[in-house]
Amino acid sequence: MQQRAPARRDTALWTLIIASAAGFMAALDNLVVTTALPSIREDLGGGLGDLEWTVSAYTLTFAVLLMLGAALGDRFGRRLLFTIGLGIFTAASAGAALAPGMPELIAARAVQGVGAAIMMPLTLTLLSAAVPPERRGLAFGVWGAVNGLAVAAGPLVGGTLTEHLSWQWIFWVNVPLGVVLIPLALLRLDESRGPAPRLDLPGTALASAGLFGIVYGLIRGNGDGWTSAAVLAGLVGGAVLLAVFVAHETRTAHPMLPMRLFRSRAFSSVNAASLLMFVGMFGSIFLLSQFLQDVGGYSPMEAGVRMLPWTAMPMIAAPVAGALSDRFGGQPVVVTGLVLQGTGLALLALVVAPDVTYGEMVPSLVLSGIGMGFFFAPTANLVMSSVRPEEQGIASGSNNALREVGGALGVAVMSAIFSAQGGYTSANAFVDGITPALWAGTGAVALAALAAALVPRETGRIRQKPGATTPDPVTA
Repeated sequence: MQQRAPARRDTALWTLIIASAAGFMAALDNLVVTTALPSIREDLGGGLGDLEWTVSAYTLTFAVLLMLGAALGDRFGRRLLFTIGLGIFTAASAGAALAPGMPELIAARAVQGVGAAIMMPLTLTLLSAAVPPERRGLAFGVWGAVNGLAVAAGPLVGGTLTEHLSWQWIFWVNVPLGVVLIPLALLRLDESRGPAPRLDLPGTALASAGLFGIVYGLIRGNGDGWTSAAVLAGLVGGAVLLAVFVAHETRTAHPMLPMRLFRSRAFSSVNAASLLMFVGMFGSIFLLSQFLQDVGGYSPMEAGVRMLPWTAMPMIAAPVAGALSDRFGGQPVVVTGLVLQGTGLALLALVVAPDVTYGEMVPSLVLSGIGMGFFFAPTANLVMSSVRPEEQGIASGSNNALREVGGALGVAVMSAIFSAQGGYTSANAFVDGITPALWAGTGAVALAALAAALVPRETGRIRQKPGATTPDPVTA
């Protein structure tokens, strides 16, 4: 018995390291390609549609297969499926770096998304199983800091590698990390499963096809036109398929996503907050990185460096937020983070101008970074605490899927506003477009804060009184 506690702490530490590193890889590839697109086009050729698919192929497969990845982990073993997903992601990264043309690169990016969809939701379930409840908030804080940094630092990493090496290195960088993590995962992670006696294949197909249609329509709306046949078919068809999915899940004996989970105010509210926060955050980063280059005149790497007050803050703020959530509960920390994020975006909308100085933008970037750090870690804990332990895998998958959908929605909606009100023709036109887009992002984050305020204060909070019982989170 004396050796069990140190062994358990060792397992928890290794799980945190492996889960955070794998999460970083998957999150980084959301935006790492954006600053490399001109170099890819020069090297491989292709039109604008091909370049868009190098970004959206990853986002689409990532979003639509996340819930399936979590369900497979519950059914066949989370460590096994995590390792398989990590292997797929690593191999696809090498394939993207070696791609001789645009079709091969797009295909490799899609396979990357498959690997990320398998391993990403399992990082949280593995971490939750390995870390004791009283330290889980801090562990999720570290995990959230690493993942938050990866999402926001994608343009910086992509621009730096492209500028000083070549665009292929934005994919090669994943390979050695994956080669190291795969044996570590097999040797250091504990195996666990969820009670999933049968896979819900019809539900998986309906959810995947429905999300694919909606995300495809959102991504292609600006390029093809919101009233084009393909976009309308994706949006309307996707919505119909998701409605059929909900009806199917309420009737099947072994649902992929039990609809009763949404009877929990905590589960419903935290997922709504996640979706809306990613709408505002993803769309803002997408436009701001271009503003710094097109209006500010910075190179891709220089623009990424000037985003550091935003991108570096989660590394400091998220662990603090995790510790605060252990003491005060996750809900007030998440609400505070969203208020700070929204305030940062509002200040940015007020100061952007053709002649704005970088110093005038720093306060808004810092506030946004602190807010993002305060959001990530407690939100992960709230999601896992709002369901029963055997349902944490699918809860993690659904939350991550909604985040990806929110990111696609944010880029699509804020880009549509930007195009309608301004454009790339001049600095004044760019400001005319980005200003209302940032206000839209501010509104989305404000709605996220309202949704988070509906999460019960006791969700995810450690009770200190001896003998105190924790209510069923599903019925709280």
